[in-house]
Amino acid sequence: MTSEATPQLSAAQQRRWDELLAVLVDAVGPGPRAVVVDGGGHSAWFADRLGAALHGAGRDCARLTDAAPHHDEDAWYALRGPHTVALADGPRWRAAAPAGRWDVLIWLRTPGPRAEHPHDAHVVVDLHDPGWPVLRHLDDALADRERWYLPETRAFFAVRAATWDTRFGDDAPAYALAVAELGPAPGSVVADIGCGSGRALPPLRAAVGPDGTVLGLDVTEQMLDAARGLGRAGYAHLLLADARRLPLRDGGLDAIFAAGLVNHLPDTRAGLAELARVTRPGGRLALFHPSGRAALAARHGRALRPDEPLAEGPLRTHLHDGGWTLDAYDDADHRFLALATRD
Repeated sequence: MTSEATPQLSAAQQRRWDELLAVLVDAVGPGPRAVVVDGGGHSAWFADRLGAALHGAGRDCARLTDAAPHHDEDAWYALRGPHTVALADGPRWRAAAPAGRWDVLIWLRTPGPRAEHPHDAHVVVDLHDPGWPVLRHLDDALADRERWYLPETRAFFAVRAATWDTRFGDDAPAYALAVAELGPAPGSVVADIGCGSGRALPPLRAAVGPDGTVLGLDVTEQMLDAARGLGRAGYAHLLLADARRLPLRDGGLDAIFAAGLVNHLPDTRAGLAELARVTRPGGRLALFHPSGRAALAARHGRALRPDEPLAEGPLRTHLHDGGWTLDAYDDADHRFLALATRD
């Protein structure tokens, strides 16, 4: 074992670890594989847990720790079978891959100064809470996205739901202004897709009036529970739903409000096309965040890239391909708001 402290886990936390490790064991794949874990102070402990899971699944695992010298690769290659996984951790091993390359690079997001994960990372795990790891990225070449995306997204938001409203201060006025710029008409049918704790639901109800219909849809039951606890169920019908497969009929909505949704969609173009499917021609879409892209990137310790889904060029293209026309784009320090019309 390594010198890193091993957190004591509750039964629920152990189940969370078991779920994540089962996905990673499958993602490592058959045959001889070289895997390295890097990106935070828990990399050795994480690699130990992954190694134990691999052994439990019947895989040979050669654990490359700091005690395993780079110049003595023959020592562990001699014991390596046709299905052995070479599993290392830390920046020293990451810079010196056995046989010249790593088949799987696992990057950990951990507490402290946040570093952007490297572009060659095949797997990204949120480990801010060592008792509740969450898979945030997994290359499609390693695993079927349908296996992990939905349960991991729910795991990410479930533990954050109770404090979601209090984390970001009083941004209700920003939500109300964005809803006003979306401009849903009295009596219309509107939906907040990815509604979270329901901050947009009161202004949406005020806009459509008593004759209108407001839907609040979120993929995480705990977020909907938080909305109910804050009294926001009185403003909308709350539904548990995946934004990629909405339980709504074609063309049934007059307007959609979506705060912070696009960055959590694995396929931006497909996600926007699904929003278009449930919106009538001429209907409106607001993509909103109470922080601008630059402020949000700084909070997460990363640099802005021109190919990000919410950068104006890519977003305009994705909207067009999905059945929308971008009408307005505002990426200020204090907010992000893009308005579009259904073609």
